[in-house]
Amino acid sequence: MTVVKVDKLYHRYAAEWAIENLSLEIGGSGIVALLGSNGAGKSTFMNIVCGVMKQSKGDVSINGIDMLEDPLRAKAQLGFLPQQAPLHLELTVREYLTHCARLRGIPGNKISDAVDTAMERCGVSHVRRRLIQNLSGGYRQRVGIAQAIIHAPPFVVLDEPTNGLDPNQILEVRRLIQDISADRTVLLSTHILREVEALCERIVMISEGVLTFEGTVRDFDTHLKPKALLLSFQNPPPLDSLRQIAGVTSSQRLPTGEIRLGFEGDEDIAEHIISISTAQGWRLREIHFEKSSFDDVFAELSKPKATRAT
Repeated sequence: MTVVKVDKLYHRYAAEWAIENLSLEIGGSGIVALLGSNGAGKSTFMNIVCGVMKQSKGDVSINGIDMLEDPLRAKAQLGFLPQQAPLHLELTVREYLTHCARLRGIPGNKISDAVDTAMERCGVSHVRRRLIQNLSGGYRQRVGIAQAIIHAPPFVVLDEPTNGLDPNQILEVRRLIQDISADRTVLLSTHILREVEALCERIVMISEGVLTFEGTVRDFDTHLKPKALLLSFQNPPPLDSLRQIAGVTSSQRLPTGEIRLGFEGDEDIAEHIISISTAQGWRLREIHFEKSSFDDVFAELSKPKATRAT
């Protein structure tokens, strides 16, 4: 089921396009990562999808409701935690969430139950009477997430929810995000690629306002063609001998005892090396392609369009 549909979205600041011809659909429960370097257009995209700003052109619908045609109903289908959580520090946790429930239009006779459910879900029930200003960063983020889910929306947007937290707090907030994603779609904007690997099922990446990737974490992980081989031999040859093989661009002996061969051209080079090893008596024990890291793929997809690998 499609929860968010974006069709031919454009947004311009002065003379420059921040978002350009962006179309995608997001649906189902689970966590979708929103990636992009600074200035890529992520914040603009989130603000438009959440109804904070109006796009220059294109359509956005949340749960089938057009954001421009019926913004109140569309916004009722989503929860949003911006990078700077909109907390009222002078209120207690319960007072603040009660205020948020009223803003969300929850009927008066259901507000108390909605607040209790959100506090329980986010693990802040035991600090409900404490002023938010006296909470740690981790608990403030939990309260911020609680306000985003208090009306039980099918779609939640979280912008850098673990930014500035210590390692223990990060783990706690990650577990909370996993929990709330079990029955809704969560769009998670983050710069921490390890967080994406740990939490997300799918990835959406934007660069220069253009969609550069949409797919599974596995698809992202294997997006780049391998450029190196890792080999181990029982009777290893000199590195110079390996460099002379057609297509090999570099050779390096690693601390693990493996040899790393850079190559260019066709991936059939592995079969060629196997044949040469047999003929030369090098007794090849293992050979496999070196996988690109998440950082490598992110860097490639962040390049200006004209310079990206094809």
